[in-house]
Amino acid sequence: MLDPVIEFFSRMFSLFGRGVGLVVAWFLWPFVAIGRWYNRTHGILKVIAGVLILGIMIPYGWFFWNAAFIRNFNINYTDKFNFEKLTVPAGEQVAIEGGQSTTRTCGRSALVDVASELIDFNVNQNAWMSGTLLYKIGLFGIPWDATPWFDNKASFQRGVHRSVRRVSVELADVMGRVRGTSQINSDLERARNDLNIREFNWYWGTTSPYIKQTSWGSYRQARLELIKYNDDLAACKATFDARADNLMQFLDRIAKDIGSTSAEIKDRAEKYNGGWFDMRADNVWMESMGQLYAYYGLLQGARSDFRDILEKRALTDLWLNMEGQLKSALALDPLIISNGKEDGFIMPAHLTTIGFYILRVRSNLIEVRSVLDR
Repeated sequence: MLDPVIEFFSRMFSLFGRGVGLVVAWFLWPFVAIGRWYNRTHGILKVIAGVLILGIMIPYGWFFWNAAFIRNFNINYTDKFNFEKLTVPAGEQVAIEGGQSTTRTCGRSALVDVASELIDFNVNQNAWMSGTLLYKIGLFGIPWDATPWFDNKASFQRGVHRSVRRVSVELADVMGRVRGTSQINSDLERARNDLNIREFNWYWGTTSPYIKQTSWGSYRQARLELIKYNDDLAACKATFDARADNLMQFLDRIAKDIGSTSAEIKDRAEKYNGGWFDMRADNVWMESMGQLYAYYGLLQGARSDFRDILEKRALTDLWLNMEGQLKSALALDPLIISNGKEDGFIMPAHLTTIGFYILRVRSNLIEVRSVLDR
Protein backbone atom coordinates (compact mmCIF):
# COMPACT_ATOMS: atom_id res chain seq x y z
CA MET A 1 0.00 0.00 0.00
CA LEU A 2 2.90 2.38 0.66
CA ASP A 3 4.56 1.76 -2.71
CA PRO A 4 2.53 4.41 -4.63
CA VAL A 5 3.18 6.99 -1.89
CA ILE A 6 6.91 6.25 -1.86
CA GLU A 7 7.01 6.38 -5.66
CA PHE A 8 5.18 9.74 -5.67
CA PHE A 9 7.60 11.37 -3.23
CA SER A 10 10.60 9.85 -5.01
CA ARG A 11 9.40 11.38 -8.26
CA MET A 12 8.82 14.75 -6.58
CA PHE A 13 12.29 14.84 -5.04
CA SER A 14 13.80 13.78 -8.35
CA LEU A 15 12.06 16.63 -10.17
CA PHE A 16 13.11 19.04 -7.46
CA GLY A 17 16.73 17.90 -7.75
CA ARG A 18 16.65 18.37 -11.52
CA GLY A 19 15.22 21.86 -11.08
CA VAL A 20 17.98 22.82 -8.66
CA GLY A 21 20.55 21.34 -11.04
CA LEU A 22 19.20 23.42 -13.94
CA VAL A 23 19.29 26.60 -11.86
CA VAL A 24 22.89 25.92 -10.76
CA ALA A 25 23.90 25.08 -14.34
CA TRP A 26 22.31 28.30 -15.61
CA PHE A 27 24.14 30.27 -12.93
CA LEU A 28 27.52 28.67 -13.66
CA TRP A 29 27.50 28.47 -17.46
CA PRO A 30 29.08 31.94 -18.05
CA PHE A 31 31.96 31.03 -15.73
CA VAL A 32 32.43 27.64 -17.42
CA ALA A 33 32.42 29.30 -20.84
CA ILE A 34 34.98 31.90 -19.74
CA GLY A 35 37.19 29.15 -18.26
CA ARG A 36 37.17 27.17 -21.54
CA TRP A 37 37.97 30.28 -23.58
CA TYR A 38 40.81 31.20 -21.20
CA ASN A 39 42.38 27.75 -21.57
CA ARG A 40 42.42 28.17 -25.36
CA THR A 41 44.19 31.55 -25.32
CA HIS A 42 47.98 32.07 -25.34
CA GLY A 43 50.64 34.76 -24.81
CA ILE A 44 49.87 38.38 -23.96
CA LEU A 45 46.16 37.84 -24.58
CA LYS A 46 46.09 35.29 -21.77
CA VAL A 47 47.83 37.73 -19.40
CA ILE A 48 45.37 40.52 -20.24
CA ALA A 49 42.44 38.14 -19.86
CA GLY A 50 43.79 36.94 -16.50
CA VAL A 51 44.03 40.53 -15.22
CA LEU A 52 40.48 41.26 -16.38
CA ILE A 53 39.14 38.08 -14.78
CA LEU A 54 40.87 38.91 -11.49
CA GLY A 55 39.45 42.44 -11.76
CA ILE A 56 35.99 40.87 -11.84
CA MET A 57 36.53 38.05 -9.36
CA ILE A 58 38.00 40.17 -6.55
CA PRO A 59 35.07 42.65 -6.33
CA TYR A 60 32.56 39.79 -6.58
CA GLY A 61 34.46 37.87 -3.90
CA TRP A 62 34.23 40.93 -1.64
CA PHE A 63 30.53 41.23 -2.40
CA PHE A 64 29.72 37.57 -1.72
CA TRP A 65 31.76 37.57 1.51
CA ASN A 66 30.01 40.65 2.85
CA ALA A 67 26.52 39.67 1.68
CA ALA A 68 26.74 36.14 3.08
CA PHE A 69 25.96 36.96 6.73
CA ILE A 70 25.26 39.78 9.18
CA ARG A 71 28.25 40.53 11.36
CA ASN A 72 27.83 41.20 15.08
CA PHE A 73 24.13 40.34 15.08
CA ASN A 74 23.17 40.08 18.74
CA ILE A 75 19.64 40.19 20.15
CA ASN A 76 21.06 41.47 23.45
CA TYR A 77 23.01 44.29 21.83
CA THR A 78 21.57 46.85 24.27
CA ASP A 79 23.16 45.17 27.32
CA LYS A 80 26.26 47.32 26.79
CA PHE A 81 24.29 50.46 27.70
CA ASN A 82 23.31 49.23 31.20
CA PHE A 83 19.96 51.05 31.08
CA GLU A 84 19.01 49.76 34.52
CA LYS A 85 21.92 51.67 36.08
CA LEU A 86 20.97 55.00 34.50
CA THR A 87 19.32 57.22 37.09
CA VAL A 88 19.14 60.60 35.35
CA PRO A 89 16.53 61.02 32.59
CA ALA A 90 17.62 62.55 29.29
CA GLY A 91 18.28 66.28 29.53
CA GLU A 92 17.76 66.50 33.30
CA GLN A 93 20.51 68.07 35.36
CA VAL A 94 22.47 65.89 37.76
CA ALA A 95 21.80 66.75 41.40
CA ILE A 96 24.64 67.04 43.89
CA GLU A 97 24.46 64.33 46.54
CA GLY A 98 23.03 65.59 49.85
CA GLY A 99 21.78 68.93 48.51
CA GLN A 100 19.35 70.63 46.17
CA SER A 101 21.95 72.15 43.89
CA THR A 102 22.77 70.80 40.45
CA THR A 103 25.91 70.56 38.39
CA ARG A 104 26.19 71.61 34.76
CA THR A 105 25.98 67.98 33.76
CA CYS A 106 22.80 66.50 32.31
CA GLY A 107 21.58 63.05 31.37
CA ARG A 108 22.33 61.70 27.91
CA SER A 109 19.53 60.31 25.77
CA ALA A 110 19.56 56.50 25.74
CA LEU A 111 17.33 56.62 22.67
CA VAL A 112 19.95 58.61 20.75
CA ASP A 113 22.72 56.30 21.99
CA VAL A 114 20.86 53.27 20.61
CA ALA A 115 20.17 55.02 17.29
CA SER A 116 23.89 55.83 16.98
CA GLU A 117 24.80 52.23 17.77
CA LEU A 118 22.39 50.90 15.14
CA ILE A 119 23.88 53.15 12.46
CA ASP A 120 27.35 51.99 13.45
CA PHE A 121 26.14 48.37 13.22
CA ASN A 122 24.65 49.00 9.78
CA VAL A 123 27.45 50.88 8.00
CA ASN A 124 30.65 50.41 10.02
CA GLN A 125 30.47 46.93 11.51
CA ASN A 126 28.84 45.74 8.26
CA ALA A 127 29.22 46.89 4.68
CA TRP A 128 26.09 48.72 3.49
CA MET A 129 24.95 46.36 0.73
CA SER A 130 22.07 48.19 -0.97
CA GLY A 131 24.28 51.00 -2.24
CA THR A 132 27.14 48.87 -3.61
CA LEU A 133 27.61 48.76 -7.37
CA LEU A 134 27.43 44.96 -7.61
CA TYR A 135 24.15 44.90 -5.67
CA LYS A 136 22.72 47.50 -8.05
CA ILE A 137 23.91 45.54 -11.11
CA GLY A 138 22.27 42.35 -9.86
CA LEU A 139 22.73 38.82 -11.15
CA PHE A 140 23.27 39.22 -14.91
CA GLY A 141 20.85 42.12 -14.86
CA ILE A 142 18.30 40.42 -12.57
CA PRO A 143 17.88 42.35 -9.28
CA TRP A 144 19.28 40.41 -6.34
CA ASP A 145 15.97 40.96 -4.55
CA ALA A 146 14.32 38.77 -7.20
CA THR A 147 16.70 35.85 -6.59
CA PRO A 148 17.09 33.49 -3.62
CA TRP A 149 20.70 34.60 -3.07
CA PHE A 150 22.66 37.39 -1.38
CA ASP A 151 19.76 39.77 -0.70
CA ASN A 152 18.82 38.94 2.90
CA LYS A 153 21.45 41.14 4.51
CA ALA A 154 20.48 44.14 2.40
CA SER A 155 16.81 43.68 3.33
CA PHE A 156 17.67 43.38 7.02
CA GLN A 157 19.80 46.53 6.89
CA ARG A 158 17.01 48.47 5.19
CA GLY A 159 14.63 47.34 7.96
CA VAL A 160 17.02 48.60 10.65
CA HIS A 161 17.52 51.87 8.78
CA ARG A 162 13.80 52.38 8.33
CA SER A 163 13.30 52.35 12.11
CA VAL A 164 16.26 54.64 12.83
CA ARG A 165 15.08 57.08 10.16
CA ARG A 166 11.60 57.16 11.73
CA VAL A 167 13.06 57.93 15.16
CA SER A 168 15.33 60.66 13.74
CA VAL A 169 12.25 62.52 12.50
CA GLU A 170 10.66 62.41 15.96
CA LEU A 171 13.88 63.55 17.61
CA ALA A 172 14.30 66.52 15.28
CA ASP A 173 10.67 67.63 15.09
CA VAL A 174 9.38 66.85 18.59
CA MET A 175 11.65 65.55 21.35
CA GLY A 176 14.65 67.77 20.58
CA ARG A 177 12.56 70.96 20.95
CA VAL A 178 10.69 72.53 23.86
CA ARG A 179 7.00 71.77 23.22
CA GLY A 180 7.81 71.43 19.55
CA THR A 181 7.85 75.22 19.10
CA SER A 182 11.44 76.23 19.91
CA GLN A 183 14.18 76.38 17.30
CA ILE A 184 15.03 72.99 15.83
CA ASN A 185 18.37 71.55 16.94
CA SER A 186 20.78 71.87 14.01
CA ASP A 187 22.54 68.54 14.68
CA LEU A 188 19.24 66.63 14.83
CA GLU A 189 18.03 68.39 11.69
CA ARG A 190 21.16 67.45 9.75
CA ALA A 191 20.99 63.86 11.07
CA ARG A 192 17.36 63.58 9.94
CA ASN A 193 18.23 64.88 6.47
CA ASP A 194 21.27 62.60 6.11
CA LEU A 195 19.27 59.53 7.15
CA ASN A 196 16.67 60.34 4.49
CA ILE A 197 19.22 59.89 1.70
CA ARG A 198 18.07 57.07 -0.61
CA GLU A 199 19.34 53.63 0.45
CA PHE A 200 20.61 52.76 -3.05
CA ASN A 201 22.79 55.86 -3.66
CA TRP A 202 26.22 55.15 -5.09
CA TYR A 203 28.91 57.66 -6.17
CA TRP A 204 27.01 58.57 -9.30
CA GLY A 205 23.75 57.69 -10.99
CA THR A 206 21.79 57.93 -14.23
CA THR A 207 19.62 60.86 -13.11
CA SER A 208 20.52 64.42 -12.18
CA PRO A 209 22.54 65.21 -10.15
CA TYR A 210 24.77 62.52 -11.61
CA ILE A 211 27.42 62.78 -8.89
CA LYS A 212 25.79 61.71 -5.65
CA GLN A 213 26.60 61.38 -1.99
CA THR A 214 26.74 57.69 -1.10
CA SER A 215 24.06 56.36 1.21
CA TRP A 216 26.56 54.84 3.65
CA GLY A 217 28.59 58.06 3.76
CA SER A 218 25.46 60.04 4.63
CA TYR A 219 24.49 57.60 7.37
CA ARG A 220 27.95 57.74 8.91
CA GLN A 221 27.69 61.52 8.98
CA ALA A 222 24.25 61.27 10.62
CA ARG A 223 25.75 59.10 13.36
CA LEU A 224 28.36 61.76 14.13
CA GLU A 225 25.63 64.40 14.28
CA LEU A 226 23.57 62.31 16.72
CA ILE A 227 26.64 61.81 18.91
CA LYS A 228 27.30 65.58 18.80
CA TYR A 229 23.72 66.26 19.91
CA ASN A 230 24.02 63.80 22.78
CA ASP A 231 27.33 65.31 23.89
CA ASP A 232 25.68 68.74 23.94
CA LEU A 233 22.75 67.26 25.86
CA ALA A 234 25.13 65.85 28.48
CA ALA A 235 26.70 69.31 28.75
CA CYS A 236 23.22 70.88 29.18
CA LYS A 237 23.59 72.72 25.85
CA ALA A 238 20.71 70.94 24.10
CA THR A 239 17.11 69.96 24.88
CA PHE A 240 15.29 66.66 25.26
CA ASP A 241 11.60 67.24 25.99
CA ALA A 242 10.55 64.06 27.83
CA ARG A 243 6.83 64.83 28.13
CA ALA A 244 3.95 62.36 28.07
CA ASP A 245 2.41 63.80 24.90
CA ASN A 246 5.75 63.48 23.11
CA LEU A 247 5.96 59.85 24.17
CA MET A 248 2.39 59.29 22.96
CA GLN A 249 3.23 60.71 19.54
CA PHE A 250 6.42 58.63 19.41
CA LEU A 251 4.43 55.44 20.10
CA ASP A 252 1.81 56.45 17.53
CA ARG A 253 4.46 56.78 14.84
CA ILE A 254 6.02 53.41 15.65
CA ALA A 255 2.60 51.71 15.73
CA LYS A 256 1.82 53.13 12.28
CA ASP A 257 5.23 52.10 10.97
CA ILE A 258 4.95 48.47 12.04
CA GLY A 259 1.28 48.51 11.03
CA SER A 260 2.45 49.32 7.52
CA THR A 261 4.87 46.38 7.73
CA SER A 262 2.02 44.13 8.86
CA ALA A 263 0.00 45.20 5.81
CA GLU A 264 2.95 44.40 3.50
CA ILE A 265 3.27 40.95 5.08
CA LYS A 266 -0.47 40.31 4.72
CA ASP A 267 -0.40 41.32 1.05
CA ARG A 268 2.59 39.08 0.31
CA ALA A 269 1.19 36.14 2.25
CA GLU A 270 -2.19 36.28 0.52
CA LYS A 271 -1.17 37.01 -3.08
CA TYR A 272 2.15 35.19 -3.50
CA ASN A 273 1.96 32.19 -1.16
CA GLY A 274 4.22 29.92 -3.19
CA GLY A 275 5.79 28.29 -0.15
CA TRP A 276 9.52 27.77 -0.57
CA PHE A 277 9.29 29.00 -4.17
CA ASP A 278 8.33 32.58 -3.32
CA MET A 279 11.71 34.23 -3.96
CA ARG A 280 10.72 37.53 -2.33
CA ALA A 281 9.29 36.13 0.89
CA ASP A 282 12.76 36.15 2.47
CA ASN A 283 13.14 39.85 1.60
CA VAL A 284 9.90 40.74 3.39
CA TRP A 285 10.86 38.54 6.35
CA MET A 286 14.38 39.97 6.72
CA GLU A 287 13.27 43.60 6.39
CA SER A 288 10.64 42.97 9.08
CA MET A 289 13.27 41.35 11.31
CA GLY A 290 15.58 44.32 10.81
CA GLN A 291 12.80 46.70 11.76
CA LEU A 292 11.97 44.73 14.91
CA TYR A 293 15.68 44.39 15.79
CA ALA A 294 16.03 48.17 15.74
CA TYR A 295 12.80 48.91 17.60
CA TYR A 296 13.73 46.40 20.30
CA GLY A 297 16.70 48.57 21.24
CA LEU A 298 15.09 51.93 20.50
CA LEU A 299 12.13 51.19 22.75
CA GLN A 300 14.50 50.21 25.55
CA GLY A 301 16.22 53.55 25.09
CA ALA A 302 12.86 55.34 25.19
CA ARG A 303 11.97 53.46 28.40
CA SER A 304 15.12 54.88 29.99
CA ASP A 305 14.53 58.43 28.74
CA PHE A 306 10.88 58.50 29.81
CA ARG A 307 11.30 56.44 32.99
CA ASP A 308 9.67 59.06 35.26
CA ILE A 309 6.48 59.12 33.19
CA LEU A 310 6.29 55.33 32.93
CA GLU A 311 6.75 54.93 36.68
CA LYS A 312 4.10 57.55 37.50
CA ARG A 313 1.58 55.86 35.19
CA ALA A 314 2.59 52.34 36.39
CA LEU A 315 3.45 51.38 32.81
CA THR A 316 6.86 49.77 33.34
CA ASP A 317 5.57 46.19 33.45
CA LEU A 318 3.42 46.67 30.36
CA TRP A 319 6.39 48.21 28.55
CA LEU A 320 8.65 45.30 29.53
CA ASN A 321 6.02 42.88 28.23
CA MET A 322 6.12 44.72 24.90
CA GLU A 323 9.90 44.36 24.77
CA GLY A 324 9.46 40.65 25.53
CA GLN A 325 7.15 40.30 22.51
CA LEU A 326 9.81 41.90 20.32
CA LYS A 327 12.51 39.59 21.66
CA SER A 328 10.30 36.54 21.00
CA ALA A 329 9.87 37.64 17.39
CA LEU A 330 13.64 38.10 16.99
CA ALA A 331 14.21 34.53 18.26
CA LEU A 332 12.48 33.14 15.14
CA ASP A 333 15.15 31.70 12.85
CA PRO A 334 13.87 29.31 10.14
CA LEU A 335 16.47 27.74 7.85
CA ILE A 336 14.47 28.54 4.71
CA ILE A 337 11.74 31.22 4.62
CA SER A 338 8.51 29.69 3.38
CA ASN A 339 5.47 31.71 2.35
CA GLY A 340 2.97 28.86 2.48
CA LYS A 341 -0.76 28.99 3.03
CA GLU A 342 -1.96 29.35 6.60
CA ASP A 343 -3.70 25.96 6.38
CA GLY A 344 -0.94 24.38 4.30
CA PHE A 345 0.23 20.85 5.04
CA ILE A 346 3.87 20.78 3.88
CA MET A 347 5.17 24.35 3.45
CA PRO A 348 5.05 26.56 6.59
CA ALA A 349 3.56 30.05 6.64
CA HIS A 350 6.52 31.92 8.11
CA LEU A 351 5.30 35.35 6.99
CA THR A 352 2.02 34.80 8.79
CA THR A 353 3.94 33.82 11.92
CA ILE A 354 6.05 36.97 12.06
CA GLY A 355 2.98 39.01 11.13
CA PHE A 356 1.28 37.63 14.25
CA TYR A 357 4.15 38.79 16.47
CA ILE A 358 4.15 42.23 14.83
CA LEU A 359 0.45 42.64 15.53
CA ARG A 360 1.01 41.70 19.18
CA VAL A 361 3.72 44.36 19.49
CA ARG A 362 1.46 46.91 17.82
CA SER A 363 -1.34 46.00 20.22
CA ASN A 364 1.02 46.62 23.17
CA LEU A 365 2.05 49.98 21.73
CA ILE A 366 -1.57 51.05 21.40
CA GLU A 367 -2.32 49.86 24.94
CA VAL A 368 0.57 51.87 26.42
CA ARG A 369 -0.50 54.88 24.41
CA SER A 370 -4.10 54.62 25.63
CA VAL A 371 -2.97 54.54 29.28
CA LEU A 372 -0.85 57.65 28.70
CA ASP A 373 -3.85 59.41 27.20
CA ARG A 374 -6.07 58.93 30.26
